[in-house]
Amino acid sequence: MTSLSSGKLCFLPYCLVIFMYVSSPNWVAFPSATSTSDTEAKALLKWKASLFPNKALNHLTWYPPTHNINATNSSNTNPKPRTSPCTWTGVSCNSAGSVSTINLSTCGIQGTLHEFSFLSFPNLEYLDLSFNKLFDAIPAQINYVSKLHYLDISINQLSGRIPPEISLLRNLTYLGLYKNTLLGEIPNEIGNLKSLVGLYLQKNQLHGSIPRSLGNLTSLTHLYLYDNKLSGLIPKEIGNLKSLVILDLSANNLSGLIPLNIGNLINLNILYLYSNQLFGLIPKEIGSLKSLMDLELSYNNLSGLIPPNIGNLIKLNTLYLHSNQLSDLIPKEIGNLKSLVDLELSYNNVNGLIPPNIGNLIKLNTLYLHSNQLSGLIPKEIGNLKSLVDLELGENQLNDSIPASFANLSNLDILILRNNQLSGSIPQELENLKNLTKLYLDTNQLSGYLPPNI
Repeated sequence: MTSLSSGKLCFLPYCLVIFMYVSSPNWVAFPSATSTSDTEAKALLKWKASLFPNKALNHLTWYPPTHNINATNSSNTNPKPRTSPCTWTGVSCNSAGSVSTINLSTCGIQGTLHEFSFLSFPNLEYLDLSFNKLFDAIPAQINYVSKLHYLDISINQLSGRIPPEISLLRNLTYLGLYKNTLLGEIPNEIGNLKSLVGLYLQKNQLHGSIPRSLGNLTSLTHLYLYDNKLSGLIPKEIGNLKSLVILDLSANNLSGLIPLNIGNLINLNILYLYSNQLFGLIPKEIGSLKSLMDLELSYNNLSGLIPPNIGNLIKLNTLYLHSNQLSDLIPKEIGNLKSLVDLELSYNNVNGLIPPNIGNLIKLNTLYLHSNQLSGLIPKEIGNLKSLVDLELGENQLNDSIPASFANLSNLDILILRNNQLSGSIPQELENLKNLTKLYLDTNQLSGYLPPNI
């Protein structure tokens, strides 16, 4: 999530310069007419006055307004103030002089939103209060900023429920509420935000099911719900979100089957469903997701075979299927995944031979096949994987000798072959692996001498 925070830094000495010196009795020198600009300025000052005078605020400086009511323009008529909220750091205005943007991200603000008068900002389109210390509930009155298209109040200490009224912000394209302590269910009404492109609710304490209404958000490209307490099924309506590029539902309590129509999400680059309680087969429809670069289904209760058409996912860099109950053979089609950097199938019940064409995966850095029921020879073709840093084949039933071709794995840092049925001598060629820091060969049937220069 690092990319979400880029470009949001605000230097502490200046980020509340937008607020007038609240203790000055002369701040009322704005024009007496109830102009939008005057209302907005007063609303900002009122909210600022409610914030905690913490250490960050103590170091802030701001400039009091020029409050000479007799200041005039060049024609010596129509007195005008020399300060408006449009000049304040963190605030931008539209051509009519009404506040359209408030960006106070990373300013050390501590307090609540209860005194923030959303009703006073009829033209606000962009509100970013992320990376602060805001706490307590999100007010239902947030729906009054009806022109808002960007709302980010993530990485705070906000609590309570997500107000259903947030669904009235029909122009929203970005909604960031992540990394707070929000609880309760995701309101079904969020499905009304049909302009949303990014929805970020991760790292809260949300529970209940994923609302089926999310299937209405057909413009979504990024959906992050991970690291909550969500339960129940993954709704089949997720398959409607054909614009999705990233879907992350990991680290919840989701159960049931992976819906078959997840194969409709043909634009997906990243699919994270790991660390749930999903069971049943990996649907063969996943083989339709030909844009996938990262597929992580680990730490579930998935069973059955690894679908052979997973070999269609030729853009995959990462494939994590470990820590499930998968069985049967490793499909030979896995050798088609020539972009793979990380392949982890460990902690399953996979059996049979390691397919020799695994040697096609020449970009692999990590290969974990340990803790399965694999048997037969270690294919000499593994020696083709010259980028390997970590090779772990332990806890299987592999037999015969250690291939001499392992000498080609000059980048290898970790080699674990323990607890198999390997026999014969330790190949002297292992002396070439000068980057090794861990070598585990124990609990086998190896004989002979340890190579002297190992």
